[in-house]
Amino acid sequence: QKNITFDIHEGEIRAIIGPNGAGKSSMLNVISGFYVPQEGEVFFRGAKRAQLKPFEVARQGIARTFQNIALFEGMSVLDNVMTGRLTHMKSGIIAQSIWRGSAEREEIENREICERVIDFLEIQSIRKTPVARLPYGLKKRVELARALASEPKLLLLDEPMAGMNVEEKEDMSRFILDVNDEFGTTIALIEHDMGVVMDLSDRVVVMDYGRKIGDGTPTEVRNNQAVIDAYLGVSHD
Repeated sequence: QKNITFDIHEGEIRAIIGPNGAGKSSMLNVISGFYVPQEGEVFFRGAKRAQLKPFEVARQGIARTFQNIALFEGMSVLDNVMTGRLTHMKSGIIAQSIWRGSAEREEIENREICERVIDFLEIQSIRKTPVARLPYGLKKRVELARALASEPKLLLLDEPMAGMNVEEKEDMSRFILDVNDEFGTTIALIEHDMGVVMDLSDRVVVMDYGRKIGDGTPTEVRNNQAVIDAYLGVSHD
């Protein structure tokens, strides 16, 4: 990837689209600290960001989901969501043994936040269910819940609708819009379903094998001839 520059405005839903191999997931990996860029810089909330490990990036307020579900299959939904609070936990093992009251209060606060997220995503009925027993669409929702439990300022979603049926896509789309609207969370997402992209996004950046070939509102991108030729294939006029 070379000479790719784009911004994400606070409070918006920003889509990144392009054919397989265009470099979309690599871009999210750079933002989230999984990849170190050979060139270029990342700025977050107006400040140049040093090279950070993923857990350090998470502490800055960036959370993500993955193309392939990365949950703890043997753990319950609630316990999986609780792992999203790890970056906020201040009490270590020694502190817990000395200051039990403080650690218990922290545990209660973290659990309350997770329960609110579970209620918000309407997965209360499965909160004690092992993730391994859930259908694919619900697993994707649990992964979203875990990311939201960290109370991110920027949420990165890597193909949140992949493998879903129409009803599951509609549910996930509604939740993404609600997260953005009710929490004010800034969202960057990769998605192959163009209907979803055009319905959800405030702005869209289009990549084509390491190059940026389009950037603008859904309408602008839909009518961009370079985008039509490289990715969309047809005009949606």
